[in-house]
Amino acid sequence: MEDVDRLDSSNMTVLNNVDSVMQTHSEKPLHSETCTIQRLLHRNVSEYHCDICRKTFPSEQEVFTHKKVHNKEKSFHCEICGKSFIQNSHLIIHIRSHTGEKPFHCEICGKSFVNNSILKTHKRIHTGEKPYLCEICGKSFPSNSSLTSHKTMHNGEKLFNCEVCEKSFMKNSNLIIHIRSHTGEKPFHCEICGKYFVDSSYLSKHKKIHTGEKPFHCETCGKSFITSSLLKRHKIIHTGENPFHCEICGKSFNVNSHLIVHKRSHTGEKPYHCEICGKSFVDKSNLTRHKIIHSGERPFHCEICGKSFSDNSNLVVHKRRHTRQKPYHCEICGKSFLTKSHLKRHKQMQTRGKPFICEA
Repeated sequence: MEDVDRLDSSNMTVLNNVDSVMQTHSEKPLHSETCTIQRLLHRNVSEYHCDICRKTFPSEQEVFTHKKVHNKEKSFHCEICGKSFIQNSHLIIHIRSHTGEKPFHCEICGKSFVNNSILKTHKRIHTGEKPYLCEICGKSFPSNSSLTSHKTMHNGEKLFNCEVCEKSFMKNSNLIIHIRSHTGEKPFHCEICGKYFVDSSYLSKHKKIHTGEKPFHCETCGKSFITSSLLKRHKIIHTGENPFHCEICGKSFNVNSHLIVHKRSHTGEKPYHCEICGKSFVDKSNLTRHKIIHSGERPFHCEICGKSFSDNSNLVVHKRRHTRQKPYHCEICGKSFLTKSHLKRHKQMQTRGKPFICEA
């Protein structure tokens, strides 16, 4: 399948001359390159599924070969966590998740990875290469796994179901992470601050808070971000685009997650519950902030005066009092404010014809 997605120029020549090829598929040798490409073009790529793990393949023979993986004994065991693997090479890569070893380095940005294939995929971020093409919508992806995940969106398949709440997922890895929301399991631990996470990717993002690393830069304003998804969301600010619309009130949002939370203001839904006091919240971040009230934890510290805060946003506002920074400006009178909410209140007072007393 990967070979079809990454057709080189010689293969394209074969395809362009396909009408001149008179042999039928049945008359050609099984491994004829021309025949293989034609057969794949005459039907949907990834038509064949493994009925055990639902992985897709371009031929029935490849499914048969793949199924041997499920039948193999996992004879290579991790002495740290007990997890088992079919191949020793897989065990070696897994052990690096415990040791933190990342021997493969990107010479462009210096980022390191546990294996060479992940490094190879990462480099495509710098080159912009997306060799894996979706034949349904034409969208391109930097890796075959990204393409496979994307294709499930077209057929709407959600094959992995949670037995606790019956929620469904397109990938088993997403189901595993979701189940931890029921069990409370957080197996990934930050050795700097002691915080725990349900997924290794969340831990990786979190660690950048400690290191200050923000490798994703906006070419418009120069602002930097911890993740590419945050950069993508930020860029919409410059375009002014709000592609996600509420069909109830017509309000628009720049990210779909904001629309989902907004809709709960119409339905009254508050799906996130505090197990200590029973209070409910519209989103997980509000619940997380609330829980700190019970624990008394104040993990965010001002390095100037030593004051501590339960929420990072409060620390950010506090620091502006030291720097005298007021980044929110009224375009009517030119007055500046510490927070967006102060500016909003100021504008409301102006429209009512009442004076506004700055609390900053």
